[in-house]
Amino acid sequence: MQNYFDTLNAALDSEGLIDLWPVTASIPYGATVGLAAQGRWLSIYRDERGRYERPVHYATLMADTGLIHLS
Repeated sequence: MQNYFDTLNAALDSEGLIDLWPVTASIPYGATVGLAAQGRWLSIYRDERGRYERPVHYATLMADTGLIHLS
């Protein structure tokens, strides 16, 4: 299983999450961001080289949010 991806779309697609991601949202190098959308919480990390880690996601009752910088 691949855990790092060259593009954000490839990372999101690996878990079927492309439709949940805000079109204009980007992730800075070395940062983790999260958001709640459509009953899912997801977080994704972008390393210092610009590669994206496979997103972590799970069901949530949390209201939809914008992008939240976690680190």
